[in-house]
Amino acid sequence: MAFSEMHPIHRFKSWQVWPGSYDNKLIPNQYPHMEDTGLGIDTFTPIASIGSCFAREIRKVLIRKGYNYITEETHHPASVHASAAWERTYNTFSLRQIFEYTFESFSPNIRWWVSPKTKQVQDPYRRIILYDSIEQAEHDFQSHIECSKKAIMKAKVLIVTLGLTEIWEDNNDKSVICLPSGPYFNEGAGRDEYTFRVSRYQENLDNLEKIYSLLKQHNKYCKIIITVSPVHLWATFRKDMDVISANCNSKSTLRAVADEFVCNHDDAFYFPGYEIATSFNMMMNQSCFEYGKENFHINRATVELIMEHFFEFYSKGETH
Repeated sequence: MAFSEMHPIHRFKSWQVWPGSYDNKLIPNQYPHMEDTGLGIDTFTPIASIGSCFAREIRKVLIRKGYNYITEETHHPASVHASAAWERTYNTFSLRQIFEYTFESFSPNIRWWVSPKTKQVQDPYRRIILYDSIEQAEHDFQSHIECSKKAIMKAKVLIVTLGLTEIWEDNNDKSVICLPSGPYFNEGAGRDEYTFRVSRYQENLDNLEKIYSLLKQHNKYCKIIITVSPVHLWATFRKDMDVISANCNSKSTLRAVADEFVCNHDDAFYFPGYEIATSFNMMMNQSCFEYGKENFHINRATVELIMEHFFEFYSKGETH
């Protein structure tokens, strides 16, 4: 128990007080948290993850530790990032579209990109997934929808990692592509079809609420763990702000969105992976960053630290 020196005296739990301040000890590698997080998992709990590239790190560790991680479409290269071949999904709009095409319908004006030179067919909504023909793409996508349903409907816990707020919208129907990349853009197409903008608090919250609504319609007992990805922006498309400031804005917006979303739902929980990687590591004089050309990623030690706390939060340290 920690006490304030102000009048009147306030009594706080140790996890409510900044680690290392006054007589509240900073315990290395022990992120302060309440004992009961309200959610329990074990190695039998069916767990799925979806979202930014940190969902891939979560997937790797859960599988390595022997947890019941859901894997669909294991033949598909894009499935290495999540529980199905959703690929890396950086923004809440793309996440919402996945739930829409899985359980409702999703019919954007531009469904497939065909590269002007190589004629490769690319899925605009699942990062860089390529096909030799539209027929092949449509066949694979129908199979993907069924696998997406299985993954989401089997999950008792769904981990969602939020990445960034920068989006590219179709100028006509406002559908959001995952990223302007791949052969379609490299060969000069798409420049006039999409507009870049920064999404804001309310629309990101609305996207999470739509995802929650669809999830509960089809898997009402599934609980959600929301986390903000600790992987920083490699580059920003903004012309009014540097990349570090843009990253801060992006993460701060999503952190605020996650807070309100979790407060709105008793079966949604926030996991502070971002805070462990950045603030807590800084307190211990440790860097969260990888070395080399991809230093916007977090290093292996930080991934392990985050996942150790994940098990401490929800599995009471069970790591077998």
